[in-house]
Amino acid sequence: MENKVTKDEIIAQLRQLGLKRGDNIIAHSSLSSFGYVDGGADTVIEALMELLTADGTLLMPSFNHGGVYDDGGIFDITATPTVSGIIADTFWRKPSVLRSMNPTHPFAAWGRNAERYTANHHLVDSMGADSPIGLLWQDGGSCLLLGVDYRANTFHHFVETHINAPCISKRGEVYLVKFADGREESAHTWGWREKNCPITDGVRYADLMEKHHRQIKICSAVVTLYALRDGYAVIKKCLTEGLDGFPPCSACPVRPRKSVWTV
Repeated sequence: MENKVTKDEIIAQLRQLGLKRGDNIIAHSSLSSFGYVDGGADTVIEALMELLTADGTLLMPSFNHGGVYDDGGIFDITATPTVSGIIADTFWRKPSVLRSMNPTHPFAAWGRNAERYTANHHLVDSMGADSPIGLLWQDGGSCLLLGVDYRANTFHHFVETHINAPCISKRGEVYLVKFADGREESAHTWGWREKNCPITDGVRYADLMEKHHRQIKICSAVVTLYALRDGYAVIKKCLTEGLDGFPPCSACPVRPRKSVWTV
């Protein structure tokens, strides 16, 4: 079949891209971008796990972006699906994968650092230094974009949080959540901005990443790998100095939104 790829082919090409045993990564993904994957989402996940091994860590977004609350429900850590794609939604449901607690932006993790990355997410800033993605950055991790571009790059929100961008309220909203043991409690998450950021949401920094990332094509999917430390330097510079005529964070008038969940 044309545009068909197997697990072994995915492993071989990811290894060629530079991934190896013991790496710590966050993966953003689109299954449909590959064309046809023999075995579907499970195959992509198994390829990543076999390549990284349990000595490494695989992190994925498991976000609902607040949609579960818009529909009148609450976030249930054991049941609420993610809108981050079929690969991510398949990943968090696996018995060996842990899911962090956050009303709108939980992460899922597998491997050596999975417990450390996910255990205290509900107690810290959603995208802060002690969040799953913040700990990955501290560990020298990397980002893998599987068939998606920098619009899916959650890491730029970590940079915004880390430099105290005034458009985000770090713990500005509170929602009811349901833990794995069935108890329901209130939990904080960030307060999102009232308007999009042209630099990060508009991914105007993406061209500047070209000299820092590596790319390969797997079947029909363009796959990008970059070190978070390089992404941090590029994105921070854009946010603190401005880009393409758009102001730096210090001169930007955009502020956090006000919603029924704002505290």
